[in-house]
Amino acid sequence: MQVKRIIPCLDVCEGRVVKGVNFENLRDAGDPVELAVYYDRAGADELIFLDIKATSEGRQTMVDVVAKTVQQIAIPLAVGGGIRDIEGVRRILKAGAAKVVISSAAVKDPALLTAAAKEFGRQRIIAAIDAKREAAGFWRVYINGGKQPTELDAVAWARKVEALGAGEILLTSMDKDGTKDGYDLELTAAVSGQVQIPVIASGGAGRLEHLWAALDQGKADAVLCASIFHYRQYTIAEAKQFLADKGVKVRL
Repeated sequence: MQVKRIIPCLDVCEGRVVKGVNFENLRDAGDPVELAVYYDRAGADELIFLDIKATSEGRQTMVDVVAKTVQQIAIPLAVGGGIRDIEGVRRILKAGAAKVVISSAAVKDPALLTAAAKEFGRQRIIAAIDAKREAAGFWRVYINGGKQPTELDAVAWARKVEALGAGEILLTSMDKDGTKDGYDLELTAAVSGQVQIPVIASGGAGRLEHLWAALDQGKADAVLCASIFHYRQYTIAEAKQFLADKGVKVRL
């Protein structure tokens, strides 16, 4: 049985970790380095750091914050936001990140995924897909921090990014983001069922039962969480024990 992962997400805006609802109404959740250290010691499997306005503001991810964070934690850190080319990927990995997260740039230049996977290894490349439900069985892909709709269908795009060279998919339901109503299980299962690479479910965690549902019904390989951990609703240890009691294989 495959080990399932719990991954806290640090959405960073202007140097602070923030959390919103449906990609809007952001509120402060703390210092990124302090939170990263907390999660490292609390037993998180990995961390994902997203500079959420880097792309829309046309700037690069804050490399100095990445480097400072990596120096103080032992678990893998994946970083995304504002990565537009191979040099951007190289810069983040050189700062110490284990993986990079590419979203908007992959839609605008799909060859970037192939080039990055070839140069750095596909296991270090995560393709992020932000999707919003528009009809039965159809979720539209959005870019630029959820501001710009595309013509892409999320499930078809997931198959495409795998073929291009992505080693993992970070799948976020924009409808569920920050609502604490649970993950979009239909979306997660639809994507998980169409690709062979790991899928990280994101958007909607509010109770521990939601994590289990995403891994069980949604067939995800990992769950991304923010609010339930940032505001100490649950600890990583409590989440892992809950999943273990449900028969899910996790690193305790």
